[in-house]
Amino acid sequence: MTEKTRTILAAVSVPMRLYMGVVFIMASLYKIYEPYLFGLSVATYQMAPLELINIFAIVLPWVELFVGIAFIVGFWTRANGALIVAMMLMFLVALSWALSHDLQMSCGCFASQETADEIGIHTIFRDLAWLVLALFPTVFDDGRFGLDGLLNKRNLKKVTS
Repeated sequence: MTEKTRTILAAVSVPMRLYMGVVFIMASLYKIYEPYLFGLSVATYQMAPLELINIFAIVLPWVELFVGIAFIVGFWTRANGALIVAMMLMFLVALSWALSHDLQMSCGCFASQETADEIGIHTIFRDLAWLVLALFPTVFDDGRFGLDGLLNKRNLKKVTS
């Protein structure tokens, strides 16, 4: 792959990176503010042992917030992209599980069970689209248009000085 092609792919991935960063930040805010309600949403999936639900409900939103911010600023771009891809896959598995077991519920992504739309095939398609939007920068964004690129330039200047 030529340097020009790598630059174009990295530039094209920036809006995807920004969008997915915002999605993850927005998803984290309700969960951080209402961990109890998010814990109830997680429990509704009937996939995790009850002992782990509280820990999951407290830790996951902070991970989402961190990777969302880091993805936006282009810090550890590929590593955070890989975390977002892994979380999207986890969410898709959970949604598929819930739909296959005819659970009548919301996804618990952005709001409590009472205020959110019920899951359905549209939720799967939305998350698949988000998976693709996260996967592209994870593969093609080398961080040159973000904090990774700035830090790399600084380190190169130190080495050549």
